[in-house]
Amino acid sequence: MSKELIRLVDCCMAFDDELVLDHLNLTIDNSEFLTLLGSSGCGKTTTLRIIGGFLTPTSGTVYFDGAEITHVPPHKRQINTVFQKYALFPHLDVYENIAFGLRISKTPKAEIDRRVTEMLDIVSLRGFEHRKADALSGGQQQRVAIARALVNQPKVLLLDEPLGALDLRLRKDMQNELKRIQQQTGITFIYVTHDQEEALAMSDTIVVMNKGHIQQIGTPEDIYNEPQNAFVADFIGESNILDGCMHQDFLVEFLGTKVPCVDKGFAPKEKVDVVIRPEDIDIVAPDAGLLHGVITSITFKGIYYDIIVDIRGFKWLIQTTDFHPLGAEIGIVIPPDDIHVMKKSVYSDQVGDYSSYSDEYEEINDPNFAGEDGNEEAAEDEF
Repeated sequence: MSKELIRLVDCCMAFDDELVLDHLNLTIDNSEFLTLLGSSGCGKTTTLRIIGGFLTPTSGTVYFDGAEITHVPPHKRQINTVFQKYALFPHLDVYENIAFGLRISKTPKAEIDRRVTEMLDIVSLRGFEHRKADALSGGQQQRVAIARALVNQPKVLLLDEPLGALDLRLRKDMQNELKRIQQQTGITFIYVTHDQEEALAMSDTIVVMNKGHIQQIGTPEDIYNEPQNAFVADFIGESNILDGCMHQDFLVEFLGTKVPCVDKGFAPKEKVDVVIRPEDIDIVAPDAGLLHGVITSITFKGIYYDIIVDIRGFKWLIQTTDFHPLGAEIGIVIPPDDIHVMKKSVYSDQVGDYSSYSDEYEEINDPNFAGEDGNEEAAEDEF
């Protein structure tokens, strides 16, 4: 049975009169892999730094294992941190990098050797003890940084975008390694990332954040399959988000068509957001479909195709393993349990009637669009 380890109560944080966290409340359990997920500036790194003691909230309270620690300095907390820049000592070998904190605390030599050897096994670096840190690959350096943090036996490990400097293949390998290490040690991991796929792959619990507020907390499956508002549906994975009307329980209308669904509890004729994931749409003959339209774009993605279908002016994103030619007229069928109906929110006007793929395609074809990485260096220097 899980036990509460950390609690943030009504935490606010302001920098130069700009409110970065707005009355944030969060509970983190022992032995949990929890990810704070959001775009740059959402407050995720600020939350991590408050937990670590590097920042004191403007208001609010932080509890650790039942005791208040709001003003306790970082070195007195049972919490260690691994940053994106690993800050290893280049003149020391792997063994001494890992042992550094233990030597500072005057741990007996035999105990240092036992614990460092154990860490080398956990991070799969046995045999690298005498290799200098600057002679290691990026993934190996990251493992040393994790071992150095874990060797002090913290109750919590904070990881601030630790995979950001690695290439795609190594990132995926290290995602599996981090999850394995967390499960093997049983230590609570609190992980910060803007990468949705990374969060879905690694986490027990995901906390989706935007503009200093928590939008949703849940398992990866809940976050993906049952988003609570249009922001979460748009941010996590790819989506078709449409304006709809809930006529009655189990019957929703969008694009002028009434469609069976599994949702209930809405007021009659209530305006709603309807989310349909691109992989949940079946392609059929035009006269056999719930709706029908024309294929306007095809992109091969290796194991599937991204297909754009114009249906009554809405450009649907559909992902399928079957090839369909450009310009073909097709019908689509959507099983009722793959239609997700959400209440309208402050985000509805921003993403209502929206296909994530078609919106990106318009940006790609716009010569004035610099792309989200155009100012990346400045953007991720987050509050």
